[in-house]
Amino acid sequence: MVVFSKNAGIINNAFMLQLIFATNNKNKAAEINATLENEFRIITLKEAGIDIDIPEPFNTIEENATEKANVIYKLTGKPCFGEDTGLEIEILQGAPGVKSARYAGEEKSDDKNIEKVLKEMEGKKNRKARFKTVIALNLEGTAYSFEGICEGTIIATKRGINGFGYDPIFVPLNSDKTFAEMEMWEKNKYSHRKKAVDKLIRFLISMKKEKEIK
Repeated sequence: MVVFSKNAGIINNAFMLQLIFATNNKNKAAEINATLENEFRIITLKEAGIDIDIPEPFNTIEENATEKANVIYKLTGKPCFGEDTGLEIEILQGAPGVKSARYAGEEKSDDKNIEKVLKEMEGKKNRKARFKTVIALNLEGTAYSFEGICEGTIIATKRGINGFGYDPIFVPLNSDKTFAEMEMWEKNKYSHRKKAVDKLIRFLISMKKEKEIK
């Protein structure tokens, strides 16, 4: 088993890395775990025995993701990452953006957030939007960042029962389905989150190879 520690880096020959995901969102954790290869395992804050709700006080998703990773690293000294995602709608000047989860209030209601977006989009011809995910990794006190983007459009009414967040009103480019109408494997062909995770995995594998060479 490969072990990361605060001081030791990677040891032993087999590569199995457990990362703490700085989230209490089970949907996000399940979505990421569905993309992983066998040598990686993601655990949530709850699974790691950490009872904390990390604030998202910043004006960019990059800063929020980094803050989450830094908070958990300071608590545990273990490999961890934070993630933040925003829906950016062109005609709304990038809103809801960094405020996506709380767009309609602090209760973070998916239904109310969607209702607010659809009301603001009434009569708008420009429906262009994109999801942007940033993953901030903290290994041994060093920060790394990985970005994933999915272009698409906002439809006028909700469709589908899968997914979470704004999935029922977002249709990715080159598809005629909303994210909420897709199975997980299908969503992952387009997913902003998967694109960021893929970059994270490629980085970890390349780092492992460098360690082996040394």
